[in-house]
Amino acid sequence: MKLGVVGLPNVGKSTLFNAITCAGAQAANYPFCTIEPNTGVVAVPDRRLDVLAEMYHPEKYTPATLEFVDIAGLVKGASRGEGLGNKFLSHIREVDAIVHVVRCFEDDNVIHVDGSVDPARDIDVINTELILADIETVAKRAEKAAAMVKKGDKKFALEAEAGAVLLDHLNAGKPARTAPLNDDQLAVVRDWFLLTMKKVIYAANIGEEDLGKDEGALPLVAPVRAVADAEGSQLLVICAQVEEDISQMEPDEKQMFLEDMGIGESGLDRLVTLGYRLLGLISFLTAGPKEVRAWTIEDGTKAPQAAGKIHTDFERGFIRAEIVPYEDLVREGSINACKEKGLVRSEGKDYVMKDGDVTLFRFNV
Repeated sequence: MKLGVVGLPNVGKSTLFNAITCAGAQAANYPFCTIEPNTGVVAVPDRRLDVLAEMYHPEKYTPATLEFVDIAGLVKGASRGEGLGNKFLSHIREVDAIVHVVRCFEDDNVIHVDGSVDPARDIDVINTELILADIETVAKRAEKAAAMVKKGDKKFALEAEAGAVLLDHLNAGKPARTAPLNDDQLAVVRDWFLLTMKKVIYAANIGEEDLGKDEGALPLVAPVRAVADAEGSQLLVICAQVEEDISQMEPDEKQMFLEDMGIGESGLDRLVTLGYRLLGLISFLTAGPKEVRAWTIEDGTKAPQAAGKIHTDFERGFIRAEIVPYEDLVREGSINACKEKGLVRSEGKDYVMKDGDVTLFRFNV
């Protein structure tokens, strides 16, 4: 699963990306520093794995991961190919969700592409370009579907109907993700890969001097909150520069810094966890002396398909899943103690996996 980090030039995208991945993506004070998208894989913070590792002392420790893609800064006119618009749009089309970085700090030493800091305007520039690109896509789809309906091919009626609803919505300057589509229409348009259908985290990038302040004391964050709330998106207040500094610290030093700042966890940890949930992902766990591991699945996955994440043979020859909730395992201290108390369940092919299921699959091929 990929999250694309997007925004106007010089808003802190690459700085945030560096912090997320410690990948050292180029960051400089001029537009289009990022031309080809940088990618990096980051571990999903999961305290449960740390606890299981203390129980089992495994040879290997493997957390769940997410991939982040740092995409070139976009400018007004991108939907018509201005700047690196065409590349930007093709790269964003390939990600599963968007982290939209918005500049919410004043700094005369960092050039703003429009000459001033205005979060609402900046968001509107990005969203407008994405909406314009989607209008072009939807118009072509709707026109083709309407023509097929006129020829008597009724199976295109739903597509034509969905296209008409979307065009009205997009032309009103609203993203496709907020369009009033019913379930059947949504099923049709999923294959259109619309840019504004993707879920969004708005990352309000604040200055270091604002770190630790209540959101109400951050006037530049307020318009970002308003946009996020209006469209049902997520908001994360973060200081990219500080996060990049923290990412280079040793774990003990990092924890001490966070405590001194009165912060429970880093903004990066919050971003990764939020992104994981935004994509509708959960983790089931496997634990033993060989390895403690979190396995990523979509919420709603059944046991055989979850087993297939480990190995295709597990799914093909699935017999049952032996499951104990993480909380029960930790409370009792061992699998054997859980078995003695009847806490280990045997689940069949119709069982829907839950986040935190500590699982042993039985199979035969």
